[in-house]
Amino acid sequence: MSQTNSTSMQRTAGNGSPGAIKLSAMGLTNQKLVVKESRRARRKATVNFLIDSGAVYSLVPSPTLKKLGVRPHRQVDFSLTDERTIRRRVGDAYFELQGEGGASPVIFGEEGNKPVLGATTLESIGLILDPFKRRLIPMRMLLV
Repeated sequence: MSQTNSTSMQRTAGNGSPGAIKLSAMGLTNQKLVVKESRRARRKATVNFLIDSGAVYSLVPSPTLKKLGVRPHRQVDFSLTDERTIRRRVGDAYFELQGEGGASPVIFGEEGNKPVLGATTLESIGLILDPFKRRLIPMRMLLV
């Protein structure tokens, strides 16, 4: 079982969904994940993310990504809730939670941006957020 600042996490069995990761928090849901440049990379950083199922991509501070060797390969325009549009650099990184991992696009965060874990990253790891119980659960994998 690992601890985060205001969140505890544990795999459940029996009464909970098998393999679910239970999150308990006041207000926002946070989770620590390991971030690397690739699956085999030796350099890694543990980042405490806000889980936002409404966000598509994850955001990691630029200095962290640069130290890991992650490089941006494009720029993307993002819409904000106040209807402004901002442009951010995007690259690819590898994210891990409890030994399970996956590659995903990552936004290079600028000063003042907090780390955010988006839906694309959760899906690459095979997890979804249950918004009612505030826990990560295994995603049903469909092959169509």
